[in-house]
Amino acid sequence: MLRVLILQSQRLSHLLVWIGGVLILFSAALVTAEVFMRKLFNISIGGADEISGYAFGVATTLGFAYALFERAHIRVDALVLRFPRKLQAWINLLGLVLLVGFAGVVTWTAWGLVADTLTHGSRSITPMRTPLAIPQIPWLAGWIFFVYCGVLLGIASLAATLSGRDEEAHRLIGLKSLGEQIEDETA
Repeated sequence: MLRVLILQSQRLSHLLVWIGGVLILFSAALVTAEVFMRKLFNISIGGADEISGYAFGVATTLGFAYALFERAHIRVDALVLRFPRKLQAWINLLGLVLLVGFAGVVTWTAWGLVADTLTHGSRSITPMRTPLAIPQIPWLAGWIFFVYCGVLLGIASLAATLSGRDEEAHRLIGLKSLGEQIEDETA
């Protein structure tokens, strides 16, 4: 059951990272159009910077879970690779717990922010007067999904480590070897 949940979450993370990529491309096109219109016609679209800021924030959180499944979050690995595989598994698990714990605190705080926004009907203090719930809700959803995926991977990795399946735990949350990184690039 846990493997099915992880696989479904991994598939959803692929979809979300593509949505995030589209948001980034949309932002780039919007800002580019804004620059050209200002330069050529002395006309401003208005709000391009605000919209692209919201899009960037949402796109970032939508990519967090994908980076987790791809083991792409930045970590210092100079010493870890010299440890025995069993110890590496426990260090990687500790790192995941700390990462997901931090994300949990951010998510909890973001939840409160969105709740306040909805309660008060908060809007941006720009000429667009954007209802802040519009960008904040998908931003919060990205954080929630990231924490959920981290918990799933943590449970699966802990189960694998406790039952002596260190290689499985490594494939879930361990550092990617140079060979794995090259395989990803050629695939």
